[in-house]
Amino acid sequence: MTATPTVTENESSARVERLSSASLRRVIEPELEVTGTLTEPQVLPDELLSTAELDLVLDDTQRATLSREELASIVRFGILFEAVLISGFGYQLALSADVTDPRFTYALHELGEETRHSRLFVRLVEQLAPTQRNPMESGLALRIRSRMLPLLLRRPATLDAFVLAGEEIPDLFQKLAAEHPDTDDYVREVSRYHRQEEARHLAFARTTVGEHYRATSWTDRFAIRWIVPLGIVGMFDFMVQPLVYRTVGLPALRTWRRVRRQPGRVALRRQCARAVLQALVDGGVFRHGRIPLLWRRVAGVGRDGAAES
Repeated sequence: MTATPTVTENESSARVERLSSASLRRVIEPELEVTGTLTEPQVLPDELLSTAELDLVLDDTQRATLSREELASIVRFGILFEAVLISGFGYQLALSADVTDPRFTYALHELGEETRHSRLFVRLVEQLAPTQRNPMESGLALRIRSRMLPLLLRRPATLDAFVLAGEEIPDLFQKLAAEHPDTDDYVREVSRYHRQEEARHLAFARTTVGEHYRATSWTDRFAIRWIVPLGIVGMFDFMVQPLVYRTVGLPALRTWRRVRRQPGRVALRRQCARAVLQALVDGGVFRHGRIPLLWRRVAGVGRDGAAES
C-alpha cells in the first residue's frame, strides 16, 4: 500500500473540473442505450454465487433461482445505497456556501448519474422478479435507517468513506461478472455501464475525503476510525442477505454464516476494505505505521498497511 502526497486545494479543484468534463462527454440514458433483457435462466455462473465454496448439492433449477435471487439482493442494496448517496449530496449542496465551487458542479453531475443508475437497477430487479423477503424493508429496519441517516449526512468525511465502500464493493462484484464468459449478456452490459461511471465517482470521493476529514468534528473522525470498518463488513456480508437462501430450500442464517466465513469471501471483503483504506491513506486521513487496529483487522493488513498472509 503506497502513499501519495497531499494535493493542494487548487489541484483538487482542477481534478474535480476534469471529472465534470468527463461526465459531459458521455451522457448515457439507460432507457435508450442499455435496453436489453435477461436471456439466461442462470444469470450468474456457479463460480460467482456466494455459495461457490460450500459443499452444496443444488440442481440446475435451484442454481438458476439462486443466481437471480442473489443478483436481485445485490441490486436492491445498490438502489438503497444510491438513495443514501443522493441524500448526502443533496444535504451538502443545500448547505454549500459557494455554488461556483467545482465540487458543487460535479455533485450535480453525480446526482444525475446516480438517478440514471437507479432507474436501470429498478428495471433489472423487475426482470429478475425475486421472491425473497427483504429484511431491509421491515418496519424495524426503516426506523433504524430513519435514525441513522441524519447522523451520517452531518458527517461529510464518514459519508465519503461510506461512498468509497459502497462503490468499491459492487464495483468488485460487477468486475467479476463482466469478465466471466458465462454471465448473462444483459447483466454483463449493465455491469460495464455502471462501472464506467462509478470510476469517476470513486475519484471524486478520493479527492474530497481528505479535505472533509481535515475540517471536520471529532465525532466524524471517530466514525472514520471505528464505525466505517465495521460498516464495510456489514455492507459486504449483507449484499446477499440471508433470506435469499431460503428461496432454494436452504436454512437462511446457517447458510449465510457459512458463506461469510468462506476463504474466498473473506479475501474479497478484505480486498474491498484495502481499497477504501488506500484512499484514506492517499487523502491523508491515516498514515503508514499508524493504521488503526480495527482497520487492520478488517482489511487484513499490518500497521504499515501491507497485506498480511
